[in-house]
Amino acid sequence: MDRVGPADRIADLCLAKAREQLHQENGRYGQQIQALKSDQSAIEKEAREQLHYARPGEYVYVNPVAQNPAPPANHSAKK
Repeated sequence: MDRVGPADRIADLCLAKAREQLHQENGRYGQQIQALKSDQSAIEKEAREQLHYARPGEYVYVNPVAQNPAPPANHSAKK
């Protein structure tokens, strides 16, 4: 006789929640893909944000810190 313990039930609930979150994320990506295939404003938004495109007469400011973040400091003691 197989018994399902509390740990198994918790694991099942965690997996179900993760599966639902992935399903929702997949839906969002599907919508984004569809928009990029058909919506000119979505295409322009991505071009401006990711490729730093600008219209004539506009200036694009790119924060250099955002592009090249410093590596985290390693404060561990050496033995």
